[in-house]
Amino acid sequence: MNLLSGIETTDSTGRKLDLHKGIFQVIGLIARQSKKGNKVIFVGNGGSASIASHMSTDFLKNLKVPSLAFSDVSLVTCVSNDLGYENVFSVPIERLAKKGDILFAISSSGKSKNILNAASSARKKGCFVIGFSGFSSRNPLRRAGSINFYAPSFSYGAVEIAHLAICHAIVDALYKK
Repeated sequence: MNLLSGIETTDSTGRKLDLHKGIFQVIGLIARQSKKGNKVIFVGNGGSASIASHMSTDFLKNLKVPSLAFSDVSLVTCVSNDLGYENVFSVPIERLAKKGDILFAISSSGKSKNILNAASSARKKGCFVIGFSGFSSRNPLRRAGSINFYAPSFSYGAVEIAHLAICHAIVDALYKK
């Protein structure tokens, strides 16, 4: 099966969207919010953390959009040691995010407690959440975002590549504007 053609995209109500429509909604959101001075925040674990770091760099360098990924080893180990790993992203979001910022929450399983807590904290701050998940179609991250991209596979590699491809499509489209 062609994984990208199988991506399921939904809005915050669970209404299905065409993949391209979902991507273009995210592109429009980033264009609008960055003009207002908002930033894009990326979070993920393991391979998804690498995607988060890579995309944050591309947004900052190529698009000149303020962005960050919470991947600093001192931050991650301090917060996880003192406040619990489930709070490793939600605490920085609570302290650094502002209304109108955009969170890219990336989790292959869609069940990582720290990613779900980050999405919850971001919504409480008035941020937009873009969810990227895979594995089970019933994963909770699938319903956590303003726009959600779900890769229907139980293979880490396939899910991560699908997430990376969507993120690159967003960057490439914004770079051409």
